[in-house]
Amino acid sequence: MKYLKRQAGSVLFWSVISAAFIGPGTVTTAAMAGASFGLSLLWAVVFATLACIVLQEHAARIVMTSQHSLGAALRQQVNSRFLPQAVGGMIVLGCAAYQAGNLLGAATGLTLILKVPLPAIALPVATVASLFLWQGTPKRLAQAMGILVALMGLMFGWLAWNTSFSVGEWLAGLFIPTAPQESWLLLTSLVGTTIVPYNLFLASGIKHRQTISQMRSGIAIAVGVGGLISMAILVAGTIAPLPFDFESFAQAIEQHIGKGGRILLGIGLFAAGFSSCMTAPLAAAITLQSVWEKPLPLRAFHLTWGSVMAFGIVFSAIGVKPIPVILLAQAANGMLLPLLAAVLLMLANNPRLMPVLYRNRLLANFAGGASLWICTFLGCQNLFQVGVHTNILALSPVVRVELATACSTAVVLATLWRVIKASSGSNTQT
Repeated sequence: MKYLKRQAGSVLFWSVISAAFIGPGTVTTAAMAGASFGLSLLWAVVFATLACIVLQEHAARIVMTSQHSLGAALRQQVNSRFLPQAVGGMIVLGCAAYQAGNLLGAATGLTLILKVPLPAIALPVATVASLFLWQGTPKRLAQAMGILVALMGLMFGWLAWNTSFSVGEWLAGLFIPTAPQESWLLLTSLVGTTIVPYNLFLASGIKHRQTISQMRSGIAIAVGVGGLISMAILVAGTIAPLPFDFESFAQAIEQHIGKGGRILLGIGLFAAGFSSCMTAPLAAAITLQSVWEKPLPLRAFHLTWGSVMAFGIVFSAIGVKPIPVILLAQAANGMLLPLLAAVLLMLANNPRLMPVLYRNRLLANFAGGASLWICTFLGCQNLFQVGVHTNILALSPVVRVELATACSTAVVLATLWRVIKASSGSNTQT
């Protein structure tokens, strides 16, 4: 019984990670992927969920066994103050981009029910979230919001279960990677909304009182459940008409399960956005505190999360449409992932930081290398797509794939070379 309680506590502890990535970005990106491409991009959610488990486990193991925050570990790895702070700055900017989508998503959820102008709701939502952050008590409220998000997830699961796709279509979507034309932004967004960069630092700022085994099972279950919800959202999104927007999605859900579907979508979207409204600013402050060489003063901590909140308020107040903002935020964070994946792979093998018992083994390095390869490949493809659309580059689809393959392979080989060099240097010294 004690073992089961400890395991349940570990899952609940790590549920903050799955709750953080089941936000408006996940609902928007996954539903739009389903509406635009059917089940063709379902494999990307499977990959992103597995990669999230791998990278989150790397980050947690580094923090738990090295007794350093992720930022301090990064400083030791590169022996530089600038690079960790630059990485932290990029993640803080990513949090600000997420925050705009979080506020807009939460407000959009309420507009589906109350029919109130979106800018009029965003400011009160931000104000309440700021009060909870200022008091330092966002955790319990975020867990309560997580229950509402779970109810929305059950609705999406029911909708997905009642779709008319064949077994062959399900298997093809889950296990055969395909990338239809014009899908690269969505692909990168699906990865970026699942493997949330700031979650890696958010977890390193939480006190760990678990064994390595409990941590691994807790992450696997909590993130796995989040991945299943994301898959259900994508499949449910196939009922939405194009062009995709939340109003038409709500109408499509109403046709399947009645007016209660609109209410569940609205409440769930609001809860997902509101909990993320607290998580993203807090993660930004924790990230900056982690990468800074000296302890961050309390005033600077509050100023960091306050600035992220203010950024979201400005964007939501000027009437920006939520879906483009949300998609671009996910894509931007998805393109930051290769850097973080490479850093985590090197840190998890660093003999100066990690006791030999807890360093990566062959299987962990393979999983980390595969995650790095695919994240880099998607990031390169997205950059090439932008270059082609802006007439900066003139590359055919085949050449883009070849270049992305070469770049991602080079990145993985360079990272593994650094790992081998560090390991051989340690063995020579011993």
